[in-house]
Amino acid sequence: MLLRARIVVPISRPPIADGAVKISGQRIVAVGAWKSFSAAERRHATDLGETVLLPGLVNAHCHLDYTGMAGEFLPPRHFTDWLKLIVAAKGSHSDADFAAGWRAGAQMLLRTGTTTVADIEALPKLLPAAWQATPLRIISFLEMTGVKNRRPPRVILQEAVEKIQSLPENSRHRAGLSPHAPCSTTPELLRLTAQLTRHRRRVTTHVAESPEEFEMFMHGRGKMFDWLRRNERDNSDCGLGSPVQHLARAGLLGKNFLAVHANCLAPGDAALLARSGASVVHCPRSHSFFAHPKFPYAALAAAGVNLCLGTDSLASVEKKRGQTPELNLFSEMRSFARKHPGVSAETILRMATVNGARALGLAGKTGELQPKAFADLIALPFTGKTAAVHDTILHHRSEVTASMIGGKWAIAPKV
Repeated sequence: MLLRARIVVPISRPPIADGAVKISGQRIVAVGAWKSFSAAERRHATDLGETVLLPGLVNAHCHLDYTGMAGEFLPPRHFTDWLKLIVAAKGSHSDADFAAGWRAGAQMLLRTGTTTVADIEALPKLLPAAWQATPLRIISFLEMTGVKNRRPPRVILQEAVEKIQSLPENSRHRAGLSPHAPCSTTPELLRLTAQLTRHRRRVTTHVAESPEEFEMFMHGRGKMFDWLRRNERDNSDCGLGSPVQHLARAGLLGKNFLAVHANCLAPGDAALLARSGASVVHCPRSHSFFAHPKFPYAALAAAGVNLCLGTDSLASVEKKRGQTPELNLFSEMRSFARKHPGVSAETILRMATVNGARALGLAGKTGELQPKAFADLIALPFTGKTAAVHDTILHHRSEVTASMIGGKWAIAPKV
């Protein structure tokens, strides 16, 4: 298969005017100018017309389970208030509700250009049926908590591992582990997870998300500290340093680790994350919903941390009048651009493609158009100049005109 477009944006190299991508099976075999392909290859090509062809977006953090909660919550005054609300709301939703929300969220992502998603799975029983309900490339991170239920950490971890071992992993589906957050887990669960997964399986954790969590771990006090102590959490691990330092002591930081949020950092935390090789996932619209302190992009980027983007869940995206919230990585890119006007459109696009792929252990396989990568790509309308292509992509607001995953059309082009 040979696909021609007005502009091809490989991400890992400059845009190609009048470009083409050659595909064989699930993989890309060549990317280049239209004229570089033979007459025989061009004769049977699919011409996508006035479009830009680019890699499918990589959503590095999502909660598909909670799609059905869109618009249920107003922005809270305190982060702990929202935690209480969502815990209560989860109890009022059935497994069927969560499954329907999962499928609806996956369809939203597909329509809006995501082809790979890192999803936090709070209901492992939905797998593998949920995987089969979408063509998306999915890494499901099985969520683990362990404060209020008092179950031994080894048992919690063993159950998650047994579930992973029962799943039919392949090139499009696999699973990882997600100790939910420092505040909702025990140090032992973090240590055991680190020992089990070091350099092998991907791990992700919400960390340093709110000032309340930062105060809890840094100073051993505050609203979250008091609330969790009332819920019988052993807070003896608090007052010993920042949440990031807490994860470092557990041995969790490493090249296989995705730190989600990382909004509140102590001096040295950015360098600590960089030295470990961990990636940081920022979710701009969720960040705005909670009115968190400014995301420390400059400090993290200067330290050399791999930065990527995620949508989080629709339970933490504000519903605007007359609009239905949707999972949309283009919306996240635009939200990031508004808050960080000095960051180029090209850099932001990398955060939503190649950087996310690197974080998920898919470098060279997704998030870029190059030989041997999976043929995961999307097409958008484009009639402008090559020099403006990154800005045009950043400000794209409609559904994609085509989407391909593993060499198969998930959304076929109208040609």
